[in-house]
Amino acid sequence: MKSLEELKALREKMQTQVNMRKTDGKDTRIVVGMATCGIAAGARPVLSTFSDLVQQNKLENVDVTQTGCVGLCQYEPIVEVYEKDKEKVTYIKMDADKAKEVFEEHIQKGKVIQKYTISTASLN
Repeated sequence: MKSLEELKALREKMQTQVNMRKTDGKDTRIVVGMATCGIAAGARPVLSTFSDLVQQNKLENVDVTQTGCVGLCQYEPIVEVYEKDKEKVTYIKMDADKAKEVFEEHIQKGKVIQKYTISTASLN
């Protein structure tokens, strides 16, 4: 930070993202695992990507939120997508590029990207 204006701009951006994380019965909820293991694996850029895309596309029916440990540390960063009247979809080993792809295909078009889901991983 080089100035108070930069700090204020960052605060406003983050406040908007925090407000987006509040759930109030929206149709779709995107939950990013943000425990220590998720953060260490790169969950922050994933969370930011989803938050930014939801804001940019003005999707009022989509919430972006975070959670603690999901219990599958080897698959972090983990993203869970909850849609009204559908089964939860769990995406694993996410990064910002995959998050953008999930947003475009799953959130906007309704097409689950199977190659990124937990069902593609060997759980041995």
